[in-house]
Amino acid sequence: MLRACVRLYLPTAALVAFPLAAHAEWKPVEKVETYAISGQSGLELYRSIGENGPNVGITRAIAHTNFKLTWTRDYQPRAGACVLVSAKPKLIITYTLPSPSSPLPSAIQKNWEVFLAGVSAHEKVHGATIVDMARKIEAATVGLTVPDDPKCSKIRVEMTKRLSALSQAQRQASRDFDRIELGQGGNLQKLILALVNGG
Repeated sequence: MLRACVRLYLPTAALVAFPLAAHAEWKPVEKVETYAISGQSGLELYRSIGENGPNVGITRAIAHTNFKLTWTRDYQPRAGACVLVSAKPKLIITYTLPSPSSPLPSAIQKNWEVFLAGVSAHEKVHGATIVDMARKIEAATVGLTVPDDPKCSKIRVEMTKRLSALSQAQRQASRDFDRIELGQGGNLQKLILALVNGG
Protein backbone atom coordinates (compact mmCIF):
# COMPACT_ATOMS: atom_id res chain seq x y z
CA MET A 1 0.00 0.00 0.00
CA LEU A 2 1.34 3.42 -0.93
CA ARG A 3 0.78 6.33 1.32
CA ALA A 4 2.01 9.85 1.71
CA CYS A 5 3.90 10.19 4.91
CA VAL A 6 5.83 12.62 7.04
CA ARG A 7 8.87 11.37 8.89
CA LEU A 8 9.92 13.45 11.83
CA TYR A 9 13.32 13.88 13.42
CA LEU A 10 13.56 15.81 16.66
CA PRO A 11 16.64 14.93 18.66
CA THR A 12 16.06 14.69 22.41
CA ALA A 13 19.12 16.80 23.00
CA ALA A 14 17.60 19.56 20.91
CA LEU A 15 14.55 20.10 23.09
CA VAL A 16 14.84 23.70 24.13
CA ALA A 17 13.16 27.08 24.16
CA PHE A 18 13.29 30.06 21.84
CA PRO A 19 12.94 33.74 22.82
CA LEU A 20 10.12 35.94 21.56
CA ALA A 21 12.58 38.66 20.68
CA ALA A 22 14.01 36.48 17.94
CA HIS A 23 10.66 35.17 16.70
CA ALA A 24 10.82 36.96 13.35
CA GLU A 25 14.56 36.49 12.87
CA TRP A 26 14.70 32.89 11.74
CA LYS A 27 13.40 30.98 8.78
CA PRO A 28 13.57 27.28 8.02
CA VAL A 29 15.88 25.95 5.34
CA GLU A 30 13.84 23.93 2.85
CA LYS A 31 15.41 21.32 0.60
CA VAL A 32 14.01 19.02 -2.07
CA GLU A 33 15.48 15.59 -2.73
CA THR A 34 14.23 13.19 -5.40
CA TYR A 35 14.22 9.48 -6.01
CA ALA A 36 14.18 8.00 -9.52
CA ILE A 37 11.16 6.25 -11.00
CA SER A 38 10.55 4.84 -14.47
CA GLY A 39 7.63 4.34 -16.83
CA GLN A 40 5.92 5.82 -19.84
CA SER A 41 2.32 5.78 -18.59
CA GLY A 42 0.62 6.96 -15.42
CA LEU A 43 0.13 3.40 -14.23
CA GLU A 44 3.78 2.50 -14.86
CA LEU A 45 4.95 5.60 -13.00
CA TYR A 46 2.72 4.83 -10.04
CA ARG A 47 3.91 1.22 -9.92
CA SER A 48 7.50 2.47 -9.94
CA ILE A 49 6.69 4.76 -7.02
CA GLY A 50 5.47 1.69 -5.18
CA GLU A 51 8.76 -0.08 -5.91
CA ASN A 52 11.14 2.82 -5.29
CA GLY A 53 9.43 5.23 -2.90
CA PRO A 54 10.97 5.96 0.48
CA ASN A 55 10.51 3.25 3.09
CA VAL A 56 8.25 4.33 5.93
CA GLY A 57 7.70 1.56 8.41
CA ILE A 58 6.43 -1.49 6.52
CA THR A 59 5.19 0.49 3.53
CA ARG A 60 6.58 2.75 0.86
CA ALA A 61 5.50 6.36 0.63
CA ILE A 62 4.80 8.47 -2.44
CA ALA A 63 6.73 11.30 -0.81
CA HIS A 64 7.71 12.34 2.67
CA THR A 65 8.80 15.32 4.72
CA ASN A 66 11.67 15.02 7.13
CA PHE A 67 13.18 17.61 9.43
CA LYS A 68 16.04 18.28 11.76
CA LEU A 69 15.62 20.89 14.49
CA THR A 70 18.53 21.92 16.69
CA TRP A 71 19.08 24.88 18.97
CA THR A 72 21.93 26.99 20.29
CA ARG A 73 20.91 27.89 23.84
CA ASP A 74 21.95 30.29 26.58
CA TYR A 75 20.86 29.20 30.05
CA GLN A 76 21.79 31.58 32.84
CA PRO A 77 21.61 31.12 36.63
CA ARG A 78 19.96 34.09 38.29
CA ALA A 79 19.50 34.44 42.04
CA GLY A 80 19.47 30.68 42.48
CA ALA A 81 17.05 30.14 39.58
CA CYS A 82 17.78 29.24 35.96
CA VAL A 83 16.49 31.26 33.02
CA LEU A 84 16.64 30.49 29.34
CA VAL A 85 17.93 33.83 28.13
CA SER A 86 18.26 33.12 24.43
CA ALA A 87 18.16 30.33 21.91
CA LYS A 88 18.74 30.19 18.18
CA PRO A 89 17.03 27.44 16.16
CA LYS A 90 18.24 25.74 13.05
CA LEU A 91 15.39 24.03 11.23
CA ILE A 92 16.07 22.07 8.06
CA ILE A 93 13.04 20.62 6.28
CA THR A 94 13.65 18.10 3.51
CA TYR A 95 10.95 17.09 1.04
CA THR A 96 11.53 13.80 -0.82
CA LEU A 97 9.63 13.54 -4.11
CA PRO A 98 9.53 11.15 -7.09
CA SER A 99 11.20 12.09 -10.36
CA PRO A 100 10.94 10.26 -13.71
CA SER A 101 14.35 9.10 -14.93
CA SER A 102 13.54 9.62 -18.62
CA PRO A 103 11.39 12.02 -20.68
CA LEU A 104 7.66 11.32 -20.75
CA PRO A 105 5.20 11.49 -23.68
CA SER A 106 3.66 14.97 -23.78
CA ALA A 107 0.21 13.92 -22.56
CA ILE A 108 1.69 11.90 -19.70
CA GLN A 109 4.07 14.75 -18.87
CA LYS A 110 1.11 17.10 -18.34
CA ASN A 111 -0.63 14.60 -16.07
CA TRP A 112 2.62 14.02 -14.20
CA GLU A 113 3.10 17.75 -13.59
CA VAL A 114 -0.39 18.00 -12.10
CA PHE A 115 0.28 14.98 -9.89
CA LEU A 116 3.67 16.23 -8.73
CA ALA A 117 2.32 19.72 -7.99
CA GLY A 118 -0.42 18.22 -5.85
CA VAL A 119 1.96 15.92 -3.96
CA SER A 120 4.36 18.82 -3.42
CA ALA A 121 1.55 20.97 -2.04
CA HIS A 122 0.60 18.13 0.31
CA GLU A 123 4.15 17.88 1.63
CA LYS A 124 4.33 21.66 2.05
CA VAL A 125 1.42 21.39 4.50
CA HIS A 126 3.51 18.96 6.53
CA GLY A 127 6.36 21.45 6.38
CA ALA A 128 4.09 24.22 7.64
CA THR A 129 3.03 22.11 10.63
CA ILE A 130 6.69 21.59 11.50
CA VAL A 131 7.37 25.33 11.40
CA ASP A 132 4.24 25.87 13.48
CA MET A 133 5.53 23.40 16.04
CA ALA A 134 8.82 25.29 16.28
CA ARG A 135 6.90 28.52 16.83
CA LYS A 136 4.85 26.84 19.54
CA ILE A 137 8.03 25.63 21.22
CA GLU A 138 9.12 29.23 21.23
CA ALA A 139 5.88 30.46 22.77
CA ALA A 140 5.72 27.67 25.37
CA THR A 141 9.23 28.11 26.69
CA VAL A 142 10.34 31.70 26.14
CA GLY A 143 11.53 33.25 29.38
CA LEU A 144 11.10 29.95 31.20
CA THR A 145 12.44 30.25 34.75
CA VAL A 146 12.91 27.38 37.15
CA PRO A 147 13.58 28.27 40.80
CA ASP A 148 16.24 26.58 42.91
CA ASP A 149 18.17 25.49 39.84
CA PRO A 150 21.60 27.18 40.00
CA LYS A 151 23.19 24.48 37.79
CA CYS A 152 20.43 24.77 35.15
CA SER A 153 19.58 21.09 35.22
CA LYS A 154 15.95 21.13 36.38
CA ILE A 155 14.96 23.52 33.59
CA ARG A 156 15.91 20.95 30.95
CA VAL A 157 13.62 18.37 32.51
CA GLU A 158 10.74 20.85 32.58
CA MET A 159 11.24 21.81 28.94
CA THR A 160 11.40 18.19 27.84
CA LYS A 161 7.94 17.68 29.33
CA ARG A 162 6.51 20.70 27.52
CA LEU A 163 8.13 19.97 24.19
CA SER A 164 7.24 16.30 24.16
CA ALA A 165 3.56 17.21 24.18
CA LEU A 166 4.05 19.69 21.33
CA SER A 167 5.97 17.14 19.28
CA GLN A 168 3.32 14.47 19.78
CA ALA A 169 0.57 16.91 18.80
CA GLN A 170 2.41 17.76 15.58
CA ARG A 171 2.86 14.08 14.70
CA GLN A 172 -0.80 13.37 15.30
CA ALA A 173 -1.87 16.35 13.17
CA SER A 174 0.29 15.04 10.31
CA ARG A 175 -1.18 11.55 10.59
CA ASP A 176 -4.71 12.96 10.61
CA PHE A 177 -3.95 15.09 7.55
CA ASP A 178 -2.60 12.07 5.64
CA ARG A 179 -5.65 10.03 6.57
CA ILE A 180 -7.99 12.66 5.14
CA GLU A 181 -5.92 13.27 2.00
CA LEU A 182 -5.69 9.56 1.17
CA GLY A 183 -9.25 8.74 2.22
CA GLN A 184 -12.31 8.45 0.01
CA GLY A 185 -12.53 11.62 -2.08
CA GLY A 186 -9.32 13.01 -0.59
CA ASN A 187 -6.97 15.18 -2.62
CA LEU A 188 -4.18 12.61 -2.85
CA GLN A 189 -6.59 9.86 -3.78
CA LYS A 190 -7.90 12.04 -6.62
CA LEU A 191 -4.36 12.81 -7.80
CA ILE A 192 -3.45 9.12 -7.86
CA LEU A 193 -6.58 8.15 -9.77
CA ALA A 194 -6.05 10.95 -12.29
CA LEU A 195 -2.45 9.91 -12.88
CA VAL A 196 -3.25 6.21 -13.25
CA ASN A 197 -6.37 6.74 -15.36
CA GLY A 198 -4.78 9.42 -17.52
CA GLY A 199 -6.77 12.53 -16.67
